[in-house]
Amino acid sequence: MTWRFALVIDPAASDDPRTDFAATFRVIDPSAPALSVGELSTQRGDGIFESIGVVDRHPQELIAHLDRLAHSAELCDLPVPHREQWRQAVEVVAEQCAERGESVIKLILSRGVEHGPTPTAWVTAADAADNSAVREHGIRVVTLDRGYGIDTPARAPWLLLGAKTLSYAVNMAAIREAKRRGADDAIFVSSDGFVLEAPTASLVLRIGSSFVTPAPNGGILHGTTQLSLFEHLQELGHETAYETVPVSALAKADAAWLLSSVRLAAPITAIDDAELAVDRELTASFNQYLLSPRA
Repeated sequence: MTWRFALVIDPAASDDPRTDFAATFRVIDPSAPALSVGELSTQRGDGIFESIGVVDRHPQELIAHLDRLAHSAELCDLPVPHREQWRQAVEVVAEQCAERGESVIKLILSRGVEHGPTPTAWVTAADAADNSAVREHGIRVVTLDRGYGIDTPARAPWLLLGAKTLSYAVNMAAIREAKRRGADDAIFVSSDGFVLEAPTASLVLRIGSSFVTPAPNGGILHGTTQLSLFEHLQELGHETAYETVPVSALAKADAAWLLSSVRLAAPITAIDDAELAVDRELTASFNQYLLSPRA
């Protein structure tokens, strides 16, 4: 990933009355050291983030990403981000993205330096990887036990299972395990037999004429790309549903996709070595929509 630009934010209180936050941004060299050795984002993964897909300098689903950043902050007992401050920061950074093509903007909010008075916040821009091959040819996935039951998030909210935190070691380990098994990615399942999500993506199944995604009540991160695609499908007259999906339903799916902000819609060609049909025309229409400018 080629880093293009970075700026540090002096986080404003959520009720700050200012309308112009330019004075709270400080541009930094994205290739130079910038964090203190006491920074809790690196010491403990104690913070939250969002990855925003950018097309021709247009940040996709920005409102949904800011909503989710605020939700994650609330779950993690972090100060609520000032929406307008972060929106303006994204605007500044987007202007430094590639004029044509795909980029990615990351928003990071950390608890800050250990024993420090304020959080640390920054925004970066980078060129996105070329995902055209996986969008066209698809990916093979394996199911991996997430290690908790479907009711665990409700019983143990301190596990932060619905927050997009910087603690991604488990997610990355799952992808490495999937590759060791000869696959490209993974689908997490609960220990009591229900489908959750992928380590860095949402899952959508087509079962008959309905498009289904696991309900976001089992510690699932509500995907911004999945939300946008469901709105699009509903506008086209398709049925969409959020359901508690048993693992057995995977074998009954007529088609399936992993959806994320940068990779977009990647069709699944096999689950646990069981081949799955790919609807190439539908997948192409999904990605055509997801590459169009969206608020």
